[in-house]
Amino acid sequence: MIPRYSRPDMVAIWSPETRFRIWFEIEAHAADAMAKLGIVPKAAAKKIWAKGKNAKFNVARIDEIERVTKHDVIAFLTHLAEIVGPEARFVHSGMTSSDVLDTCLNVQLTRAADILIDDVDKLLAALKRRAFEHRKTPTVGRSHGIHAEPTTFGVKLAVAYAEFTRARERLVAARKEVATCAISGAVGTFAQVDPRVEAHVAKAMGLAVEPISTQVIPRDRHAMFFATLGVVASSIERLAIEVRHLQRTEVLEAEEFFSEGQKGSSAMPHKRNPVLSENLTGLARMVRSYAMPAMENVALWHERDISHSSVERMIGPDATVTLDFALGRLTGLIDKLVVYPGNMQKNLDRLGGLVHSQRVLIALTKAGMSREDAYKTVQTHAMQVWQGKGDFLTLLKNDPAVRKALSAKEIEKNFDLGHHLKHVDTIFKRVFGKR
Repeated sequence: MIPRYSRPDMVAIWSPETRFRIWFEIEAHAADAMAKLGIVPKAAAKKIWAKGKNAKFNVARIDEIERVTKHDVIAFLTHLAEIVGPEARFVHSGMTSSDVLDTCLNVQLTRAADILIDDVDKLLAALKRRAFEHRKTPTVGRSHGIHAEPTTFGVKLAVAYAEFTRARERLVAARKEVATCAISGAVGTFAQVDPRVEAHVAKAMGLAVEPISTQVIPRDRHAMFFATLGVVASSIERLAIEVRHLQRTEVLEAEEFFSEGQKGSSAMPHKRNPVLSENLTGLARMVRSYAMPAMENVALWHERDISHSSVERMIGPDATVTLDFALGRLTGLIDKLVVYPGNMQKNLDRLGGLVHSQRVLIALTKAGMSREDAYKTVQTHAMQVWQGKGDFLTLLKNDPAVRKALSAKEIEKNFDLGHHLKHVDTIFKRVFGKR
């Protein structure tokens, strides 16, 4: 994670201070459970909480100890003993470092997921507002980047709304996937720590009990989590690319808000570039790149190795921080997106009615012409329009074969824009429900 693409609330989840605070809470809750079971003295458990609850863990001191121990959890426990005193000997009883590390990571990921879900909610609100604003704003639909048939800009945004609704559902599922706790000791057999300790810690930390762990929580959970982040990032890119295409000078149907004093180019003062959506495309690539190492982390040796550890120390903060920033940026982009209905209509009319070709085709077949002949006839005139050799409606009216099948009024009827927009309300009800 780099400051340029980071927001403070998500960054805070991954700070050393937060990590050590979570480690302490896991250890202290475990001590509470052990005290209730008569494994450690109740007075010791109370002392651990009393000394550690409001303690400010010294990151530099922990790092100093780790340089000797070469073990981060032991370094923390040593520092905690300096704070708690003799009662610290009851901390971590029967536990292994993975109990602390894995449970902590899952706490951090669930907190990160909560922020991401809130981010998506804000994006959905912006998309819904703009979709209804442009519910009936006609624009051309494109396939292969080429004019196809009319749609509305609101429908375009409704498509994105539906996609991010699914993104939200996936994030909720991904959160549940990693919201587990393991306090099962070495190789996960509970030989030195009672399963009831795990249940207590899980409840206290807002997690579910991991049904079965080795010495680590199974990494298929984390693979699915980061894969989900990658899919959400892909949805971000899909919408960003739409904006990038629509902002092209030759199109200019929509563009990113260009603020007072903003500059587009160091060389060309006239430039207004889609820098936000281009940036989002790049950020999406990064988030997707974190999914693969998460999948590779699934295949650990036997009951435990730590080949996953260095990976997760990188991808945990980087993926969540980057996606959080991207979702926030996209929300602002959509909220302030400048839309040009006039240009949309101008582009819609650019090919002189060719967007109605399918309707003419259908009308001719209904009038008795074979589909093959109807297609050939319509295409012949369409190609003439492409070549600048006439107006589509006029060419059709002047074609004896077409006039034999359809009157001039019947031909003109097929050029009604409203025909293509008649089910917009139905689409909106499907996507947004009843307002």
